[in-house]
Amino acid sequence: MSDVNLSKQHPAAYKQLASLNEQVEAAVKEADLDPLLAELVKIRISQINGCAFCLRMHTRDALAKGETTDRLAVVAAWWESQYFTAQERAALALAEQVTRLTVPESDAWDDGSMTAEQASAVSWLAIVMNAWNRVAITSHYPVAP
Repeated sequence: MSDVNLSKQHPAAYKQLASLNEQVEAAVKEADLDPLLAELVKIRISQINGCAFCLRMHTRDALAKGETTDRLAVVAAWWESQYFTAQERAALALAEQVTRLTVPESDAWDDGSMTAEQASAVSWLAIVMNAWNRVAITSHYPVAP
């Protein structure tokens, strides 16, 4: 069997994921999280998961929203740079925790820079982004110049 495009094979499930994504994006906005922070989280999760399709899409989205190339260049090693705010570092750490499901759980991200609503929004953003990465990777979405 060749590649299976999950969105075409089961479009109703794909639409449900898209609907969940819309709800999570609304939660991110309601939690008053910076749209650039959300893009950084999506990029970092896609780096961890190795999703070229989502990396290209969210890097372009981040640039369009005003993100700098310097910050994008170092997001893979965010903890080693001074480019990111305390809230961005906390969100990136939480997103990595959700993506990697570290056991035992680490709460290094919980430095007080995010409210409970913001931490929940970032967690849901990580959950949905992980799902999108798995759809794109499994479906072998093309990523060509």
